[in-house]
Amino acid sequence: MSNSECLQSFTKNLFWDVDTRDLSMDKYPSYIIQRTLEYGQMEDWRIIWHYYGLDKIVAECKKMRSLDPVCLSFICTISHTKKEDYRCSHFRQSFPTQWNS
Repeated sequence: MSNSECLQSFTKNLFWDVDTRDLSMDKYPSYIIQRTLEYGQMEDWRIIWHYYGLDKIVAECKKMRSLDPVCLSFICTISHTKKEDYRCSHFRQSFPTQWNS
């Protein structure tokens, strides 16, 4: 599949906030992979798997600063990797209390 064919194959609500004509599978792989993992359907997952391959997806996920815990567990399970190998497992967002008194 080519770049434009892949982008047209995604579910319509996946990239609702961006113009898909400006999107490129080769230029923005991290954005596309993260969006697909967190909000996509199984068919969207198959599209990125066939386009990038599992090794490229895992490499991009390891560099991400944030990734949903369920998505991280999914990637670790299918790739047989450890959560500690991923950058997002070391950087957690802090949850400040509403009042400091």
